[in-house]
Amino acid sequence: MSRRARARGRALLVAVPAVLALLGGCTTSAGAEGGAGRASAPPAAPGGTPLPGGLPTPEGTLLVADFGADTVTFVDPRRGPVGSVAVGTAPYGLAVGPDGLAWVATAEGVAVVDTRARTRVARIPYTTRTGPVGTGEYRGGGMGIALSPDGSRAYVGVNVPGGRGVLEVIDTAGRSVTATVPVGRRPFDVDVARDGGEVYVTGHDSFDVTVVSADTLAPRRIEVAPYGTEGGLGSWLKPHYAVVRPGDGRLLLPFEGERLAVVDPRSGTVAVEPMTAATHQHGTALTADGRLLVVGTGAVEEGAGPSLTVRSPGGEERVYPLEGPHEDVAVSRDGRTAYVTGGYTRDGYWNGLTVVDLADGTTRRLPAGTRPLGIAVLR
Repeated sequence: MSRRARARGRALLVAVPAVLALLGGCTTSAGAEGGAGRASAPPAAPGGTPLPGGLPTPEGTLLVADFGADTVTFVDPRRGPVGSVAVGTAPYGLAVGPDGLAWVATAEGVAVVDTRARTRVARIPYTTRTGPVGTGEYRGGGMGIALSPDGSRAYVGVNVPGGRGVLEVIDTAGRSVTATVPVGRRPFDVDVARDGGEVYVTGHDSFDVTVVSADTLAPRRIEVAPYGTEGGLGSWLKPHYAVVRPGDGRLLLPFEGERLAVVDPRSGTVAVEPMTAATHQHGTALTADGRLLVVGTGAVEEGAGPSLTVRSPGGEERVYPLEGPHEDVAVSRDGRTAYVTGGYTRDGYWNGLTVVDLADGTTRRLPAGTRPLGIAVLR
């Protein structure tokens, strides 16, 4: 029996409704909320010297969302953490505009952080009911978040435990929610078309991408399930993160280091291209020259361990091994360096990130906040 068949078979065993209510990640939730993350800590490294108050944050500083705390942390890419700002419980994704404002999806609302002054200037509550404020992989509240190209809107995917997710639309000038749109379950990622005309919400537990018109806010569902949907909530074989390909506007969603789903949001068609890492995959990013970066977290059963895949526009891949699971990735402005967060949404997370030289794959570990997930490079 193949590795994928065994993974599907194992997922199908979790069919009891009471158990399914606890699912929604990559498999069952056992151990995901407590006790995880103790096995792999970053090696000792000098912490960064805190930045003096009143001085602007230097360009190239990293900003990470501390999913294991209530802060975002500013990280010098050479020395480590240089300051933190309280934003709200369990921050997940973040997006930074050209004005230096970061929009951070927390369990309590979307926090707005002035990254140059390193202060929180607002927190916008969700209009959707998500239950008690919680922590961990299955908590309610904001997950993926993105800004419109002109910065006038922030789009945040809100997880509603036990139900469909919601896209909340925020007027960034008024700092208020102006609309809500039903989307798929557990919206891991939100992306925006380069012309701003559409928003794409990746529904992890519903095997789909919801295409939302920026003008009418009408939603349209596209199933993205290159392995099928067997196992439902208990399946590992779900979409996680996406990027928008610059040349043709198609969405790229990696699966298991074996298949890359290429989604045409206009026609709704899904093509599949081969990948080579043979590992469960999460975070994605694009370099300025069109290379796709994909974070591998480790194999479901047989296969390779954690890694970073660097895929050229033509489909050639280099796979660089990483030590321990990771979650998301950002790339330096010059395209030479990747920063991979160690937070991970499941077991094995650690409080740091791995810095990867994209030319030769050499790596170094850097302390960075508390279970860091979302990441951005400040301009």
